[in-house]
Amino acid sequence: MPEERKFQTKLELFRQMLQRVQAEEIPFDAVACDGLYGRSFWLRQQMDEAGIEFYADVPANTQVYLREPQIGIPQNKRGRKATQARVLSPGSPLGPYRIDDLRGHPSLLWQTLTIRPTERGWLSADFARLAVWTVQDDMTVTQQWLLIRKQGKKHSYTFSNASSHTPLKVMALRKSQRYFIERDNQDAKSEFGWDEIQTTSYTAWQHQLAFTVLAQWFITQTRLDWEQEYPLDPVLLSHYQVDLLPLLSVANVRELLRAALPLPTLSPPEAASLVVQHLDNRTRSRKSRLMNLSEP
Repeated sequence: MPEERKFQTKLELFRQMLQRVQAEEIPFDAVACDGLYGRSFWLRQQMDEAGIEFYADVPANTQVYLREPQIGIPQNKRGRKATQARVLSPGSPLGPYRIDDLRGHPSLLWQTLTIRPTERGWLSADFARLAVWTVQDDMTVTQQWLLIRKQGKKHSYTFSNASSHTPLKVMALRKSQRYFIERDNQDAKSEFGWDEIQTTSYTAWQHQLAFTVLAQWFITQTRLDWEQEYPLDPVLLSHYQVDLLPLLSVANVRELLRAALPLPTLSPPEAASLVVQHLDNRTRSRKSRLMNLSEP
């Protein structure tokens, strides 16, 4: 499958997932997506038409205008008559600008905002926003927010259709919620073996994904039950002189499961019998495949 077709398929699956979430009336405030999905004007437009507030990361070389550009067919006094619409507005200071060239724009009002607690303290970053316009290949003009996050020397750029009344801190917090999704994906790969499956069957991949999701769901439910049964003890906060105690990790839950559900220890004869059974199954499978290949 060509790469562009794969990309369009991913976009359509993403849109269908959002439709199912809305149909099931699952509550959510906004949708955040990385640059792979965020750079798609079609997907951003679909979310906007569906009334979904989005925070879509975009590449640093994305071009925007600082005022609404006028679109039309140029009236050339000389040469061949123009037939295709294009931007009629003059250039700078209206644009177009690369969004990474706007980091030092005088109209940006930077604010240092606290995002969330971490094991190394509170995470803070600088945020600023700017109303911008984008022009697509079909000359569609769209106004949206450009939200810029600066942390050290690193910058990230996000398009959002949030209301003009939405406070900057709310936008910053919603944009930053994607961290927890990436954290879950990392756990799925490093802790649950999601990236270790090797198969040529799409059904097998779906089964592996389903088991991975169920394992993550179990971990999340265990954490919630633990928090309800064992609330944070202010004495411990005072003892450690911290304002936050760590949550259960996947490794913590694994140790609890090993204690509650210990694995049986095989004797040497039992282990040898199990190996023989596996070898027998593999031999029979190979024989079956060869028979299928020899059939006309």
